[in-house]
Amino acid sequence: MGQVVATSSIQSIMLSHLSFHTFIYSSLMRHEVGDWGEVAKEDHESNEMALVTGCRLFSVYECSSAHSVHGDCVWVITEADRSVTTVLWPGEY
Repeated sequence: MGQVVATSSIQSIMLSHLSFHTFIYSSLMRHEVGDWGEVAKEDHESNEMALVTGCRLFSVYECSSAHSVHGDCVWVITEADRSVTTVLWPGEY
């Protein structure tokens, strides 16, 4: 996954809510093992192909209602060169 980073708004909530921090950690672990979360069928297929071709990986994980202030889900994106994995809200893309 390379260097793992999160946007400042994700980091802020992680620092103030242990349950959100745990959610982000488990989302990253799921992403790392190929559980792409709630992605569309096309994105799932694209991710599976990306494991072979070296393209970008994209996952979506639904937040609990307690942490959905910024959205109902977080995105986890690993760059094609696998140097960086970013956690962000969809609106931050």
